[in-house]
Amino acid sequence: MTVFVAAPSNQHDFESAKGREELLMRGPMTTWRFTNFRDLLNEAGGVFYHVVVVTLSAGIALSLPHAASFAAQTFAIHRSAIESNKVAVVGVEVAVAVLLIAGINGLRRMARNRRLAEMATHAGLKHVFPTNGTLIRTQIDQLKTRQGRGKNLMVIGSTGYHTFVEPEGDLHTVIWKSLEAKIMLLNPYSEAARIRASALLDSAVTPEALGEQVEKSIELFKRLKAGQKSVRLKLYSDPPHVKLTILGESIWLQHYHTGLDVHMMPEYVFEQNHNDYGLYTLFYQYFTRRWESAEIPEYDLDTDELVYRASNGKEMRREKFPKRFGNSPLTFCPAIPLEDRALQDR
Repeated sequence: MTVFVAAPSNQHDFESAKGREELLMRGPMTTWRFTNFRDLLNEAGGVFYHVVVVTLSAGIALSLPHAASFAAQTFAIHRSAIESNKVAVVGVEVAVAVLLIAGINGLRRMARNRRLAEMATHAGLKHVFPTNGTLIRTQIDQLKTRQGRGKNLMVIGSTGYHTFVEPEGDLHTVIWKSLEAKIMLLNPYSEAARIRASALLDSAVTPEALGEQVEKSIELFKRLKAGQKSVRLKLYSDPPHVKLTILGESIWLQHYHTGLDVHMMPEYVFEQNHNDYGLYTLFYQYFTRRWESAEIPEYDLDTDELVYRASNGKEMRREKFPKRFGNSPLTFCPAIPLEDRALQDR
């Protein structure tokens, strides 16, 4: 393939092009330095935490004899006054009873929380995130970006527009930094898409809107493939049940409620714990069986055709995908930041 590069028309254009090239080349190195600096700060914070804990423990141990002596003297001074005052005696009894009740309830709550934590650990449940709140969304995006960098990405979604295409989508950056992407979206021209659109309470969600969003996602995947990214897409025609994202050893899961947007549902994170009873393996096998199903065709990003294959992988037939909307990459694919392109080249 021959690449033609236009020469700069003047000195200013030459300096601008040179600056962009230097920024592109420095992108991976800058990210590497920032990661090492952040790791250094984390290690320093851990050391400082242990120093503070040891210092406080030593201070408490040295002050215990003085505290016990002060408490004994104070109790001896006020003992006679308390014994002669019936109201004070009743108040002390009530206070002791309240403390006992609070202490017992606290111990029971701790035991119950410990059992729940053990059950979550056995199931592989690592996090549960409510999706409302700017800070929560920022934490989710940062965690997904860290987990998906340099990993294979596998997703079962609906249209993919709010996930991949929108700049604020939770996987908008992840898909550019992943090694390979396998994505399953809802066929916008299926009966399941029409039912899904009519079930949502938002009047702006129509079958036509779903179709346009899917085609925008397809245009983004074409752009990724043109940039030598390995991207495969399949379109299923049954109602969506879960939004499932596999990022290395982590699986993110959301439920497609009948009448609610999936972004309003809590997000669960399961991690591989190398146990036979963890749910990570179950959800991973669910994606694998769906992906290998002969009933779900693969979308050919080069010819805009649906490719049906047999269980052994042999191609059976092709059908033209009935695109009904425009396909301008400038409209459907937002610009990718320069630093993301630098990471993509890695």
